[in-house]
Amino acid sequence: MSNFSRRNFLKTSALGGAVLAAGLPKVHAAETDGVLKVALVGCGGRGRGAAVNTLNADPNVKIVAIADAFEANAKGAAEGLQAQFEGRVDLKDGVFWGLDAYKQAIDKADVALLCETPAFRARSLRYAVENDKHAFAEKPVATDAPGIRSVLESTEIAKKKGLTLVSGLCWRYDLNVKDMMERILDGAIGDVTSGRLTYLTSQLWKRPRQEGDTEMMYQVRNWYNYAWLSGDFNVEQHVHTLDKALWAMNDAAPVSCYGLGARMQRVEQPANGDIYDSMAAVFEYGNGTTFYSLCRQQNGCWGENNAHFAGTKGFATVLGGARITDLDGKVVYQQKKVPSDMYTLEHVEMYKSIRGKIDTINNGEYMAKSTMMGIMAREACYTGKRLTWEEMMKSDKSYAPSSYAWDGTPWNVQDEQGRYKIQVPGIGQVYHTVTR
Repeated sequence: MSNFSRRNFLKTSALGGAVLAAGLPKVHAAETDGVLKVALVGCGGRGRGAAVNTLNADPNVKIVAIADAFEANAKGAAEGLQAQFEGRVDLKDGVFWGLDAYKQAIDKADVALLCETPAFRARSLRYAVENDKHAFAEKPVATDAPGIRSVLESTEIAKKKGLTLVSGLCWRYDLNVKDMMERILDGAIGDVTSGRLTYLTSQLWKRPRQEGDTEMMYQVRNWYNYAWLSGDFNVEQHVHTLDKALWAMNDAAPVSCYGLGARMQRVEQPANGDIYDSMAAVFEYGNGTTFYSLCRQQNGCWGENNAHFAGTKGFATVLGGARITDLDGKVVYQQKKVPSDMYTLEHVEMYKSIRGKIDTINNGEYMAKSTMMGIMAREACYTGKRLTWEEMMKSDKSYAPSSYAWDGTPWNVQDEQGRYKIQVPGIGQVYHTVTR
């Protein structure tokens, strides 16, 4: 990386939660020059992508274990990775499947790539740090407040042990976004007063029930469409934009949130599960700063994925058309983008940290806060209430199933007509079918 991008990385990493671990003993003594053994947990598209990123990021790492809830996914990933990276993927006795398979994989490695369904990420992160493993944790890191508290506890364990913990909130590692965010934090638009946060896109995938599936199997297979598994789409996807708002506030959490949401296109049951397809939320800070959050997954609609900030001296757009203008609209900085593979860069920095080439990275605090912003907005939309950060952090509302087993009972189950309960603001969780 150039001196400029290196400087940007160190500065924004410090703002984003990178933690100095000087004086702490390294957990793995031979990491500076030795081969690092890696475990992949979660073999979906993002998991396989993370495995490729990690192998491209450091020539001296080897994948020695993979795990997935489903046998076919685990074996398919094993076959594909071994064919693509001959000699760097050694999975002899290292392919595992089942809801507890993450333990077997993590046990064999120095570094864990946690890319499983979001509902399971807090428990696998806890297992990794308690067993002295460095971790890459995809976003979001939890789907409810108890999960967030667990992640924050795991973050502290990692700090005390000097373990590296890198977040999959990849825009924090993008050279162009870091440039814009550094300028905002350096006062280019003055004090941030408001922001417009968007993630407006189309619907994603649905997967059919397979013969022999229990309800738990079907929901885990179709995980994106269930709030207990994905957190709902604003947590799973829009968290990227919410994280930019947190970043702009120097990682200070909002005080309160209110919002509204609905299912407009995602109406057929049971294929669409129980999540919404549109949400709007307002995040309030004690100093008067207000962020307006708009996200949807609806086909045939105008789309945007961006973060726009207003300040006492001007305005900033972070992604498409990244620029800074003064209060009269005059462009004072128009960004010229540089090549930046953020998905690989986050792994590059992770291995630099593990090998002691830079200060130990711990992204745990901001990845938990950004995820909680999504959870708080979701609960505000589900309930119709104005919620505070303090009460959300203390909330005992759990989305966990009766047990993490294939015969366990998920948080939401179908009634006799095949309908799931849908959250209705002001009413609660009721069976609800929309006809068109």
